[in-house]
Amino acid sequence: MGSRLGAGVPKAFAWVAGQPMLARALTPIPEGVQLVIVAPASHLADALALAPAATVVVGGETRQASVAAGLGVLEPGIRTVLVHDAARAFAPAELFERVIAAVESTGDGVIPVLPVSDTIKRVDGEQVLETVDRSALVHVQTPQGFPRGALDVAYATALNDHTDDAALFAASGGTVITVPGDASAHKITTPADLRRAELELAELKVGSSVDSRTGVGIDVHAYADDRELWLGGLYWPDEVGLAGHSDGDALCHAICDALLSAAGLGDIGARFGTDDPRFAGAHGEVFLTETVALVTGAGFVVNNVAAQVVATHPRLGTRRAELEAHLSALVGAPVSVAGTTSDGLGFTGRGQGVAVVANALVVQTAR
Repeated sequence: MGSRLGAGVPKAFAWVAGQPMLARALTPIPEGVQLVIVAPASHLADALALAPAATVVVGGETRQASVAAGLGVLEPGIRTVLVHDAARAFAPAELFERVIAAVESTGDGVIPVLPVSDTIKRVDGEQVLETVDRSALVHVQTPQGFPRGALDVAYATALNDHTDDAALFAASGGTVITVPGDASAHKITTPADLRRAELELAELKVGSSVDSRTGVGIDVHAYADDRELWLGGLYWPDEVGLAGHSDGDALCHAICDALLSAAGLGDIGARFGTDDPRFAGAHGEVFLTETVALVTGAGFVVNNVAAQVVATHPRLGTRRAELEAHLSALVGAPVSVAGTTSDGLGFTGRGQGVAVVANALVVQTAR
């Protein structure tokens, strides 16, 4: 589920560099193989939409149960199985080929690894007990490869839950060997990992110097007693709404303007004008989704967005995490939201409306 990423969706379906992570992870997989995607029940249709030729099955409560579900739908003629984590979305094709070749030439289990460069300490609580010899340690990556028959037996006879397939395979008596891994196959777990991956992709596409651009967006809406409040794509019950041609979501609108500004694509008024009946009453996330598509189509990825809401109400504190997670999922990048008042000054201080200022950083990925 990838809760540490905070994207509001299962991690494989969070966006990275303009695509769902799963779509990126599928890019290096060669043709002529059986592709099995194990996904949450809620996202089977999404997985199939990304890979129409794949076999898509529901996963289990653990990683091991999910892999077992995938193994259960393999075609009879499959001899070599690779198990890959979609969170390692930038693993290159060469890494897949290296693992496949080693499995087929040795008949062993094969894992890609990288050397440990940091000093490693063994601790008990806060106390350091000893320095561990890192020469005998490695970082393990995926895809991990195995001969199909032996892997089936390992899963059928497993008595305990293991953290990866290599451990399960070894526990059943199989031999596991290593091949060199690849630094680009790092795992995306946190928002910082996501930003790193997007910046690395940008550097690969545009050269050693990343072309980053910032944009500013401002939006203002008056309170309207006869309307519901939608702010940041969320409904706020028992709050006075905001006036406007759409739903008046000043937060989403300001973020749209910031993104469009950063990408040099004009502003929300020019792109989604009030004279267009399609957007009458439209929710803010409609504009935000369309804006991200425009920015991505122009060759940019969103690095992050920061927004400041100036208003007497609603109070953001109790829903800030929910708000940031929802907006981050819509934008496909970290979004931070802060709230403040204007100490009784101006229309916001008098409780007449909401003002939002947003800043966006985008990175060019294509010229």
